[in-house]
Amino acid sequence: MNYILKDENALYYECGFSCDNAVYLRFGSEAFFITDARYTNEALEYVKNAQVIEGDRRDLFVSVRETIANAKIQEIFFNPNEWSLQAYEKMRLGLEDITFTQMANLSMEKRIIKTAQEIEILDKAAYFGAKAFDRFAAFLAQEGRDLSEERLHFEAEFLLRDQGAFALSFSPIVALGKNAAKPHALPTSDCLVQNELVLFDAGIKYQRYCSDRTRTSQFTPEINFEKAQTFTNATQQKIYDTVRKAQEAGIKKAKAGIRAYEVDLACREVIDKAGYGAYFIHSTGHGVGLDIHELPVIGARSETLLQEGMVFTIEPGIYLGGEFGVRIEDTVVLSNNGAQILGSC
Repeated sequence: MNYILKDENALYYECGFSCDNAVYLRFGSEAFFITDARYTNEALEYVKNAQVIEGDRRDLFVSVRETIANAKIQEIFFNPNEWSLQAYEKMRLGLEDITFTQMANLSMEKRIIKTAQEIEILDKAAYFGAKAFDRFAAFLAQEGRDLSEERLHFEAEFLLRDQGAFALSFSPIVALGKNAAKPHALPTSDCLVQNELVLFDAGIKYQRYCSDRTRTSQFTPEINFEKAQTFTNATQQKIYDTVRKAQEAGIKKAKAGIRAYEVDLACREVIDKAGYGAYFIHSTGHGVGLDIHELPVIGARSETLLQEGMVFTIEPGIYLGGEFGVRIEDTVVLSNNGAQILGSC
């Protein structure tokens, strides 16, 4: 298959290197990595199984078009989500005789089943991510009282990065009390007080692969982010126990040979039965890899057939607007024994 890629993680997956101004082309067994002089030396050092071509930084597409024209092909596939209209028009200028065929998620479809090496890296990413949760819990216990969400967000990023050892999978979520009722809460000036509910959603990157984890806890001098949690508020305890039971049901259900929607349904049935179905307002999970959101989608309409080697989150939640929210999330890998939670290394 002939195809062109522009997304950085897609490029890295193909040849072991990427940068912010590069294009990858593959024509059958031939591959080309086209970049500009700022990155040529690194590309020559790190790119695997592709010829490095140095193009003009101001218009890389001159070299892209020349390379496509010289290949004398009739059709090339591309992911439309990677391209702006301007870049797309530049890419195909003068190549009207070649058919450019859209293939959404071109790279993610290739990456949906992880290799053993990728699973090992993702397991380590999850392990190091969980250690960061422990560091953040220790910080909250010692210094968190009366600090704002904005300050806690700053401290969480510092602890996740572990003095520069890791990058972040995404900007972490530190949500207190009623702000936790927003699944993607932004930090506010609200301050942490005794017995406040704390929702923490975060991840780190290890060798470019992401971790993703969410825990909900209560702020006390003994705060931790283990699964077993005790809340002084009876309603919070009921909601928490329901979400935990829902996640356990989803993990138990997940196995090779079923459809992704069946995992979502297993979680949703628990929450529906408890009377909170209307407050579970997002899909149950998503794939994780080089990108924090990959395939498969674990949602109510996802017909994806789950297979061994797929890695995804299971993260049910209940969100009571103006009151509080609870989410519990782990990243799992499918093996011949079902779903295994990553982070056990």
